[in-house]
Amino acid sequence: MDAPLIKIDDKWIPLYRIVWVADVPHFCGEPDCMHEGDYEIRLDVDDSLWCSGVGRDETVAALKKWCSDPRGEEGGGDWK
Repeated sequence: MDAPLIKIDDKWIPLYRIVWVADVPHFCGEPDCMHEGDYEIRLDVDDSLWCSGVGRDETVAALKKWCSDPRGEEGGGDWK
């Protein structure tokens, strides 16, 4: 991986800022919710981005690649 950056929506985000990625789409039931059905990507400092399922899958794939061992072993090798 050349640089630990990913484009989410229209923003370039460093992967190290991502705290977690939602596995299920957002549902709060509020009639004026603008993120119903979107996936939340939680960033550090109480910030979030919202994306489609495709964006979520791309983000998870980028994180897996970034966190993997250079030899191709997922999970960073020997640490448990």
